[in-house]
Amino acid sequence: MELIAARLNRISPSQTIAISTKARQLKAAGRDIISLSAGEPDFDTPAHIKQAAIEAIARGDTKYTDVAGTMELRRAVAGKFKRDSGIDYKPEEIIVSTGGKQVIFNAMLATIEAGDEAIIPTPCWVSYPDIVQLAEGKPVFVPCGQNHGFKLRAEDLEAAITPRTKWLILNSPSNPTGAAYSAEDLRPLCDVLLRHPHVWVFTDDIYEKLTYDGFKPATIVEVEPRLRDRTVTMNGCSKAYAMTGWRIGFCGAPVQLIKAMDKLQSQSTSNTSSISQAAAVAALNGPEDAIDIMRKTYRERRDLVVAMLNDAPGLTCATPEGAFYVFPSIHGCLGKTTAAGTKITDDEAFVTALLDEHGVATVHGSAFIYPGYFRVSYATSTEALREACTRIQQFCAGMT
Repeated sequence: MELIAARLNRISPSQTIAISTKARQLKAAGRDIISLSAGEPDFDTPAHIKQAAIEAIARGDTKYTDVAGTMELRRAVAGKFKRDSGIDYKPEEIIVSTGGKQVIFNAMLATIEAGDEAIIPTPCWVSYPDIVQLAEGKPVFVPCGQNHGFKLRAEDLEAAITPRTKWLILNSPSNPTGAAYSAEDLRPLCDVLLRHPHVWVFTDDIYEKLTYDGFKPATIVEVEPRLRDRTVTMNGCSKAYAMTGWRIGFCGAPVQLIKAMDKLQSQSTSNTSSISQAAAVAALNGPEDAIDIMRKTYRERRDLVVAMLNDAPGLTCATPEGAFYVFPSIHGCLGKTTAAGTKITDDEAFVTALLDEHGVATVHGSAFIYPGYFRVSYATSTEALREACTRIQQFCAGMT
């Protein structure tokens, strides 16, 4: 009898985490490594949020809470959805989980039967396909080319829908491309979804507050309220409030689904940390000056990275609307050989050689189901980014 369940053979360890781990190991061994692989803000959690956690500890708010989260936090989440997107959710239509990833996991596991399909536009975050497969579902990948801004088109969504389609998973702004959907972008997709009432929508808006140049992101229910009864609107505190380690994700959805997710969560983690929940209330209800500072800095870094990567021989890099990633193409480097003698056969060979030969950690596009590209996170210091991009330029210039 095998010890490890067969279901684990359907998935792979997170490749972004694997590359970050390798970079840390090389650094610990004495190598000069600059890691641009992690999707984590380099800013500290704002002081008023940390203070709220300290005060919660002092008050003794250290007990179990409702599985779905404290009523205070669920009301704060409802206020956030109303304030930012004009969506009315009642507290009973909201659940708080241990990070956004658990929200996705709960929703998929609570709804997908064996063979159900989930449409996932690519490039996509590495965890979507694996979570769908853990739930015994089938990921249906829809490539979204750079010539269309890495965004899903209505005709491609229509062509991907079958009688077995259960979900469309939409991420805006996107990891790994930074592409974001406006209300005008979403309108044709909503029209398709209205014609297919069996398809649910999971919209991952975790990077919503990190957009630039006046871009106004939108979310599905905001654009088409008639889809409210089959949409999960997910967000969280990790990215906008620099709270990755606090592990707070949340969503609004129909009560029937929230109850199912609550039931599942009650048999896994139960509630997320009571202290983190108190901090999240302060984040959602408090001032957002820190977000404005982060957004300004990220925009400056984005512009620096895009300009420097476009100056690297063989690379082309689009300017994204949001998040803190760029997703440059390496097509001009394929088939070449590095100065150290490595043949660049694909995007994985590119990022491996870049790390080994020049000490810069990035993530290959194939990890995001989109070969021929690589992801650079600019959530690190401007000085480190400038040095890393200089090394990338030297790496590409040395190819023959």
